[in-house]
Amino acid sequence: MSDKLTFRGLLKSLGPGILFAGAAIGGSHLIQSTRAGANYGLELVWVIVIINLFKFPFFEYGNRYVAATGKSIIEGYANLGKWAVITFFGLSFFTSIVTTSAIALVTSSLAAHLFGINIPAVFTVIFLMIFTVSILLIGSYPLLDTLMKIMVSILGITTIVTTIIAFFIAAERGFQAVPGYIPPELWDATGVAFLLALMGWMPAPIEVSVWPSLWALERTKQTKYTPNLKEALADFYIGYIGTAVMALFFLGLGAFVMYGTGELFSDNGVIFSSQLVTLYTKNLGEWVFYIISSVVLITMFSTALTVFDAYPRTLQASMSFIFKNKYRSDKTLYIIWLIFLSITSVLIVWLFTSGLKTLMDFATIISFLSAPIFAYINYRVVTSKQFPKEAQPHNWLRVLSWMGMIFLIGFCILYIYFRVF
Repeated sequence: MSDKLTFRGLLKSLGPGILFAGAAIGGSHLIQSTRAGANYGLELVWVIVIINLFKFPFFEYGNRYVAATGKSIIEGYANLGKWAVITFFGLSFFTSIVTTSAIALVTSSLAAHLFGINIPAVFTVIFLMIFTVSILLIGSYPLLDTLMKIMVSILGITTIVTTIIAFFIAAERGFQAVPGYIPPELWDATGVAFLLALMGWMPAPIEVSVWPSLWALERTKQTKYTPNLKEALADFYIGYIGTAVMALFFLGLGAFVMYGTGELFSDNGVIFSSQLVTLYTKNLGEWVFYIISSVVLITMFSTALTVFDAYPRTLQASMSFIFKNKYRSDKTLYIIWLIFLSITSVLIVWLFTSGLKTLMDFATIISFLSAPIFAYINYRVVTSKQFPKEAQPHNWLRVLSWMGMIFLIGFCILYIYFRVF
């Protein structure tokens, strides 16, 4: 196989990186990045740039592994030892239940709010689950791939257009805050807690690095084409750089439209998104309602669709190595996990809606604190003797990896310090 990057090869390879972008551009972008701009203006641009830079190697390694070996990085975990797979499975099992429930609630509630549907949240979640599961079961990976390419393209265009509009709104008022406005403090307990939450899932938790390697295998089955290393990494670069750029645009949305207005912004994702839409219509007129509403809905639905596909895949793949390949190609197990997560999402929303934010915060903290562990595991996988030497990362990527691990460990220590003291 040629090791050159060709346009034809890139087109055949393009897919897993787009799905990653669809999964990542969700709560971390729409809610956290926009809130960062709303509360601190453009002050936190450096945070988004740095965290995307320092997490970059560990997401890249998942794509590097599958391109070089033709296998998912979970097999690389298994080569390190069963402990790595079990650790990954345990964390994924817990976060899958909490994350899918929270995303289902936010997505369905946003749709109901924007379309004026006044029914209990559990019913909107049931409708979303039926719709999402139907897409995944009927269309499988090919339909998911096509839908995500369309949605991410629309999301990118509408976000850029909306941010440009927001810029001109801010320019008309001279980028001035309302008289007497005092911005919140960044380096106190509350500010640092927000900073850690912003970085924890920006662009996504590191364990999500497994997802593109599984999607890459499905893409190969779909196209009957096995990309070389350069083609696979090019697909990843497009998706990853796209998520980082979109994070900056969402921060711009908050900074240009919401910063300095004097309004108190909710920590609740649904209420915050409603405030974002309201501020747009108030500043520019009712006609912009449909543009910003499209951004909000496509952002969350693309995340819901990819997350509900990815978690069953990772849980099924992990079990195949924990139980010695018994479930390696078991499509039935994927369906079981998909239905299980759909049912648990409905039950959690029905029984624990008021406590869902606490559960989500806990899941975010666990993912953040475990980030250095999975960063190190991913690094070990692609620098081990079992991994082809010609495909191992260059020295600059290794240095960036160690800088990233030190950065993540440092902020974990900072978080613990603020929690204890």
